[in-house]
Formats: sequence, structure tokens, C-alpha cells
Amino acid sequence: MKTRNRFLALLGLCCLLLTSLPLAAQDRTFAPQPNTVWVGADGKFESEPDTALVQFNISAQEPKLADANQRATQAAEQVRQLLRNNGIDPKEAQVGRFAVQPVYDYRDPKRKLVGYRVDTDISVKLKDFSKVGPIAEGLANMDTSNQSITYQLDDIEAAKIKAVEDALRRARNEADAVARASGRTLGELSYASVDAFEPTPIRPMAFAKEAAPMAAGAAPPAPTAEFGAQKITVTAHVNALYALK
Repeated sequence: MKTRNRFLALLGLCCLLLTSLPLAAQDRTFAPQPNTVWVGADGKFESEPDTALVQFNISAQEPKLADANQRATQAAEQVRQLLRNNGIDPKEAQVGRFAVQPVYDYRDPKRKLVGYRVDTDISVKLKDFSKVGPIAEGLANMDTSNQSITYQLDDIEAAKIKAVEDALRRARNEADAVARASGRTLGELSYASVDAFEPTPIRPMAFAKEAAPMAAGAAPPAPTAEFGAQKITVTAHVNALYALK
């Protein structure tokens, strides 16, 4: 009998905890208020990307560390010259990581040291999209790897504001429709909560060395030639409380 009572008490406690969770969640919402209308609306702002972020790695491996460093230095100078040839100051490129690590032959039980690898991550922002192709093609013929391009919107905060303005405009229109349908007049905004969401970076292409033209002569056009970059969409959600007259 005591065991049954303990079981019932425990069951009652679990039920109490479960029923209390929605109440806690409801604390975040507005309780109904007389002579008001509470609406929620989504807004968005679409824009052409204004920046292409080109990212790649310089990677050099040699049996001796000094030779690996020298090879990486030569590759870095080639990159700087490639940027200059396309009218870009090498100082605009940024180094995100520099690493030197030994390379072992794991097929050897003693893990024989076979060389050293020097890696560095580099990124550069381009405002002129016509330079993306020549730079990507040039990088494919160097000691680089993991070339990728991301299209993005540089001034994302201004886009967020426009998305919020669109959401608030939609919220007011919905609230005004409710007021007119009920024979009332929409009053002032008395409360609003806003959430804005940044878009996922657009990664339309990645370049590999195998994709570079190996034969001499004019290179064929890229598969993405003459296509525009996908538009960037910033979204926002607004909850608003309006008075009713």
C-alpha cells in the first residue's frame, strides 16, 4: 500500500511539472488587453549581393621545413602578383591562419617523418565581380587549394532595418484591417518586439585544380558565365500591440 501511495505521489508530481511548462512559456506572451489588437507579421528585404568573398589556402609540402617555407613564400608572392595584375592591393587580402606541421608515413610502424607542410588561409573581398573569374583561374594554377567563393551583402545592418520596416508595415495593415472590420479605428503603437534574421552565405561555386584549363590557348567560359548572383534575402518578424479607438 505504501509503495502504491509513493507511486501515485510521484505520478502527481510529474503531472504538475508537465502542466507547469506551458504556463512558464506563456509568460513571454502578452495577456489580452481591452481595446487593443495584437498582431504578428513577417517582413523581408531582397538585395543583389555587393561583395564576393574569395577564400583559398596556400599549401606547400617538402622533405625539409626550409624548403616548404620557401615554396609557400613563392606561392604567396604569386598570389600578390595575381592581385596586382587585377588591380587589387595585396593589403586587402587577409590571412586567417598559418600552420606548420610535420608529415608522417603512417604505413611505417615507426611513423617515419617524410616532410613538412606549410598551410595558410587567405581571403579577399571583391566589389567588382568581373575580377572573380580571372582570380579564381589564376589561383587554380598555383600551390593553392580549397578555393571557394561566397556572395554576400556587406551592409547587412541596413538590410535588417529595411526588413523590419516591411514587417512593421505588414503588421499595421493587418491591425488596421481588424479595426475596420470591427467598426473601430486603429490607434497608436504601444508595444513591439522585433527579430531579424541574417541570410545564409551564398556559395554558388567552388574551384578545384582539376577544373583549370590544362592546355594552352583561350580557356572555355565558366559554367556560370553571364549568370547573376542569387539575391540575398534578409527576414524579420514583428509582434505589435496597437490601441483601438
